Amino acid sequence: MKHSTPIPQQAEDFPFEFSEAAFARIRQILRERRNFDIGSYKDKYMKRRIAIRVRATHAVSATVYSELLAGSERELDALLKGLTIHVSHFFRNRSTFGRIRDEVLPALFARLHREGRAEATFWSVGCSSGEEPYSLAILLKDSFPEELNRLKISVVATDINEGILDAARRGGYPPDRLHETPPEVVTRHFTANGGKFHLAPDIRSMVAFRRGDLFDYASYLASDLILCRNVLIYFEREEQERILMGLAASLPAGGILVLGKAETLVGESRRRFVTVCPVERIYQKNRLSLY
Repeated sequence: MKHSTPIPQQAEDFPFEFSEAAFARIRQILRERRNFDIGSYKDKYMKRRIAIRVRATHAVSATVYSELLAGSERELDALLKGLTIHVSHFFRNRSTFGRIRDEVLPALFARLHREGRAEATFWSVGCSSGEEPYSLAILLKDSFPEELNRLKISVVATDINEGILDAARRGGYPPDRLHETPPEVVTRHFTANGGKFHLAPDIRSMVAFRRGDLFDYASYLASDLILCRNVLIYFEREEQERILMGLAASLPAGGILVLGKAETLVGESRRRFVTVCPVERIYQKNRLSLY
């Protein structure tokens, strides 16, 4: 078996030494101390996020930073936060939400009605600070009041970062998080105070936030609609396929999966779905699928 010497990251990528040994040490610390394994994520993405903390702590190299990390619970929490948060905003890609409102949900509600269903679950995966599930809740409140009265609809939002989930529950956002939100929606559902826009309690109460790990497949929620947007892009292809297969298993025949615009089905998961809208990356669980 050949053994190669680790090559430090090139200077044009990072203005400091970033050896594979240092990267492996940081991965080990995160796994042992916070039960968070970065091995399934794309190395380039993880290194970029770690590099932010290396610079913030004025460490001269990733090796020096790994030593700092080993001795500091505070820095370990700061790194975990930096690795798991991705910034979003309300009604990101408005055309996607328009398609969900005008086509996806009417067809979904019609199917639930035919099947005599009284409950439905909508799952936002990797919800970060809550903009996506709250956008869905606003859409339901404004466009489907009769269905909200007829059905018990659970909007569940999961993320691996407990700190960001606490922020999501509070529902206060800086103005830039609402730049795609129609002004009348802002007026109806938000109150400006202290430099932030605070979401109305009736919308906040519609969403249940909970910690969720995409690598814990047994914890996946049985759902009728799954939003998993701009999450898969951070993972290697093999993990993308595993996650997609787990999401497929969580949906009934006819259930809907929405991915981000830079994402698509891969591998065996392509046999589990039919495409509803290729532009908006909306897919329906194949009614012929056994899983």
